[in-house]
Amino acid sequence: MNQEKSTQLHSPTRHFGVLLSPTPRGARLARLLAMEWLRTWDLPYGVIHPAEHVVAELAANAATHGRLPGRDFRLALHATTDVLRIEVTDTRGDDLPSRQPPSTDAVSGRGLLLVEAFADRWGVVLGPVPRKTVWAELHLQAPRHDEPCSGATGGLF
Repeated sequence: MNQEKSTQLHSPTRHFGVLLSPTPRGARLARLLAMEWLRTWDLPYGVIHPAEHVVAELAANAATHGRLPGRDFRLALHATTDVLRIEVTDTRGDDLPSRQPPSTDAVSGRGLLLVEAFADRWGVVLGPVPRKTVWAELHLQAPRHDEPCSGATGGLF
């Protein structure tokens, strides 16, 4: 009997990408899919909630400002041991995002302010024409288990 020996490495993929319609429904689906993916990776508690806001804002911007008929936007998530990178690519490379302080009575215009508040850094990459990718990164700093939570020596009593 000839037995074939093989070794399979089960290294989990830490990337996610999906094309979505540039509509409010597509933006909502981007947020829901991203949250489901992030929950499966057991990321630190303090990362999932900010990531949800960043995905929601970038997807909403792509659906609102990056919309061209018949062209989808792409959501991509990349997680390493140190960083979660969120990327949203649309086909409006001619319309670059810029953070502007909204007027006090405006009902919109705060999206990039929220991205800036939740992300450790963000930016825009152009290309290939006619695309642009708006990205944001969040640090994944898991709490150390060798230190007490209370800050007191010996932990909680």
